[in-house]
Amino acid sequence: MRLILRLLGTWLLGVALILLIIDGTKSLGTNALVLTSLGDTWTSLHAQSLEQVRAFLASRFFGPLLDVVITALLTFPGWVVLGIPGIFIAWLGRSKRMRVFVKQDQL
Repeated sequence: MRLILRLLGTWLLGVALILLIIDGTKSLGTNALVLTSLGDTWTSLHAQSLEQVRAFLASRFFGPLLDVVITALLTFPGWVVLGIPGIFIAWLGRSKRMRVFVKQDQL
């Protein structure tokens, strides 16, 4: 299970880093801070799937609440939306080994 968490967390962090680099190069090109929202990125990659996800979530019991949450998430930069869960998931998958500290008088 920890392996799956580490792989998923690393994958999310990798995609977040790619999105951060894309925003950084756009910012350098325009001499202004450019933050591309997740919604814009998703629309440019595959707009039809975004509409399908919205339609799927609208048909659920908490559809109106989910629509508000998804709309809010899609306005944030993509690297933030993927990076924060990536850090948390990778942290959950860390190894559980005990740290052994040696006192100076034990040397």
